[in-house]
Amino acid sequence: MTASERQGSAHWGVAPSPRYEALAGRFRPLFAQIREGAIERERNRDLPYPAFAALRDAKFGALRVPEAEGGFGASLPDLFALLAELAEADSNLPQALRNHFGFAEDTVGSPKDERRARWIQRLTAGDLFGGAWSETGPAKVGVFETRIHRSGAGWGVTGRKFYTTGSLFADWIDVVGTGPDGEETSAIVAAKGPGLEIVDDWDGFGQRLTASGSTVFDDADVLGDPLPTASRFSYGPAFFQAVHLATLTGIARAAATEVTSAVRDRNRTYSHAAGARPRSDPQVLQVVGRVHGLAYAAGAITLRAAEAVQRAYDARIGAVREEEAHAINVRAEIELAQAQSVLTGLVLDAGTILFDALGASATRSGLALDRHWRNARTIASHNPRIYKDRIVGDFAVNGTEPPFQWKIGQSPAPSGGT
Repeated sequence: MTASERQGSAHWGVAPSPRYEALAGRFRPLFAQIREGAIERERNRDLPYPAFAALRDAKFGALRVPEAEGGFGASLPDLFALLAELAEADSNLPQALRNHFGFAEDTVGSPKDERRARWIQRLTAGDLFGGAWSETGPAKVGVFETRIHRSGAGWGVTGRKFYTTGSLFADWIDVVGTGPDGEETSAIVAAKGPGLEIVDDWDGFGQRLTASGSTVFDDADVLGDPLPTASRFSYGPAFFQAVHLATLTGIARAAATEVTSAVRDRNRTYSHAAGARPRSDPQVLQVVGRVHGLAYAAGAITLRAAEAVQRAYDARIGAVREEEAHAINVRAEIELAQAQSVLTGLVLDAGTILFDALGASATRSGLALDRHWRNARTIASHNPRIYKDRIVGDFAVNGTEPPFQWKIGQSPAPSGGT
């Protein structure tokens, strides 16, 4: 990173905690290494296996594990700030780690029993977790066709999942399906074990290196006993959305950094321009400043949202009455919905207007500047923001609580319909 880039990075605001700089300093050399190959990977659709191997070796996945148990003891604002820095280097990586950190978050706050001890040990060893939740095809909303069933003396998983983001890079997969009594259930399967196949068939125009494709389970062995999803962390939706916000923040910062560098180095100008060179053209500088402002605002919103999720975590592990904890979770969900609605537009705007500061040459595929908008647009299409404004408005006007499960599938036909 150049001196100018370091100066620019200071514009994102103060660190989320007094210990953040020391914590981030452990990983910034790795982030810089990841950043160096990001554009080439994008051009060649080269999946980032080496980057994930390096993150595994650095035990990046143990950020939320308490220090007394061998982790880094990061707060949630610390975690999301680090994910934003990683996204600034390559936005594919934090999205591919979203399921990992969701599993880690649930594990860290779970009762201290044998199950928790097993997975804490794996997290501190550097193991990474993917996820297999969503299904395509004829599955109905709220119903999983994937089955978690008895298999010999243990349990097995059979079914097909899509959007199994990060599983191709993972050691374990957190699977959700239907249990033997029809209940929604989760189970852990070894990613390289028998009875499953992970297919890189994700063909979206953005976030192309997240391995968000299919996983097929054929009586795949479950490690330990399945766990009803109802017993898992109730602020999960807010947590998972906050990962998206951090990733979008990193995209905006990368856009700001790259347009700054491009304007600084650009010599060609126009006969009707307001300056002899782009770096002295006040209209061009205004665009650069606007992109920086959008990135700053995205980071500020993400930090505030992270604080809401932290309060939900504190309520889970603290001696808080059930009604009070529920109210905290509701507030977190509403805060994250508001954040998503606004922040998404800021980042998409940053990925668009950066081209106003440059010439047509900036659209050349080798520069991959288009990846910022494409990646932001792809992330913004998760849990569509059009519903979030309605949910917030319904809560504000009518006191209607937000839904705590995001599920997708075909809607059952209305009575008398087809």
